Amino acid sequence: MGGKRKDYISWDEYFMGVAKLSALRSKDPGTQVGACIVSPDNKILSMGYNGFPVGCDDDEFPWEREGEANETKYPFVTHSELNAILNYRGGSLEGSKLYVSLFPCNECAKAIIQAGIKTVIYDCDKYANTAAIMASKRMLKAAGVKFIPYERTARRVELEL
Repeated sequence: MGGKRKDYISWDEYFMGVAKLSALRSKDPGTQVGACIVSPDNKILSMGYNGFPVGCDDDEFPWEREGEANETKYPFVTHSELNAILNYRGGSLEGSKLYVSLFPCNECAKAIIQAGIKTVIYDCDKYANTAAIMASKRMLKAAGVKFIPYERTARRVELEL
């Protein structure tokens, strides 16, 4: 009769997997980022990915990374974390966790703090030495929001969609 099954994924693998799957919805040719907000009892509350606001056509706004400010994506794109927060319609996010594929910028950190999210689990921190990420970490620490690097496993999952 036997013991526990070992062929299932952990909560962290599950929620980071949902965040990474959400990222695949992004039409950003440079960086696809996804986020998943989870309640303290491991229920998915909301998801988001980086993209333009509703009503702003992906083909009419720029995806460029360089050039004149209003000719790049930066003034127009909503980050995955903010999209996940704005997509939530259930009330308070107080005490929740955010799984995100890329460490949140300073603007998203403000929204995370104000929303009451208490833990950020992030996969990639490739911009760690930038002013935006250093400011983000400073604010998150000051507000008592824990940020924890996702511990990758050797597990690979293939889905047929």
